Amino acid sequence: MPEPVIRLRSAEVSFGPRTLWKDLDLDISEGEFIAVLGPNGAGKSTFLKVLLGLQRLTAGRAEILGRPVSRGSSRVGYIPQQHALPPETPLRARDLVALGIEGHRFGIPFRSARTRAVVQDLLERVGASRYADQPVGVLSGGEQQRLRAAQALAGSPAALLCDEPLHSLDLHHQRAIADLIKDQASEHGSAVVFVTHEINPVIEHVDRVLYFARGQYRIGSVEDVMRTEVLSELYDSPVEVIRHKGRLLVMGDHIEAGHEHDASTGHGLPYGVGEMAR
Repeated sequence: MPEPVIRLRSAEVSFGPRTLWKDLDLDISEGEFIAVLGPNGAGKSTFLKVLLGLQRLTAGRAEILGRPVSRGSSRVGYIPQQHALPPETPLRARDLVALGIEGHRFGIPFRSARTRAVVQDLLERVGASRYADQPVGVLSGGEQQRLRAAQALAGSPAALLCDEPLHSLDLHHQRAIADLIKDQASEHGSAVVFVTHEINPVIEHVDRVLYFARGQYRIGSVEDVMRTEVLSELYDSPVEVIRHKGRLLVMGDHIEAGHEHDASTGHGLPYGVGEMAR
């Protein structure tokens, strides 16, 4: 069997007396798509920081391609949460995407025909061609987020870490980005770790779910984890999982760690604990 792209053994992250999660054993293989779910404060983004080398484990070990995780690895792509770039940022959209290929180089970059072709293809696939030569600082948050996705994919990373990358995108571009990330897994063998509050936009792509809550975790297929009895046990509180036409709605009265309780979509149902119908 080939070595996993990502491996964690007896991994734990604690802050003083508070343990986010512990005893985490996990292998993520080439081409596998893992959705990471759970309420705010449960440790989803911290999990990504561990894999990025930005957060040290309290115990255990984490490896990528058989080596301890480290900052700035060229084999790791990262799509962060949406945040606005300064208006004065002196880069065109296509330059930002190209940094995913040549950002580790020093000096004035020389872009080969192949690099230019890769950048152009990614711009088209994320729907960014029409503003490819505009300064990134004047673009909307959604437009900037599409560019971040393209940048992360440009170097064909072995591991692709995504921190709620669909935030601020409309439904059309959510699907385009989700499909692009899945293609990266299927065609290029990238191991995808996809942190999200809402599984439905990517549910058809997900191989396994890693669900954090109350200092614990569950991992398995969508069918194994996203079940009423499993989440009720994990939250130690009644939770109901409803499946309808391939979509999931998770409902519970208990909202942990400040997770948003949102009934604004007009469905008249209380949403909570990680997934909301849209």
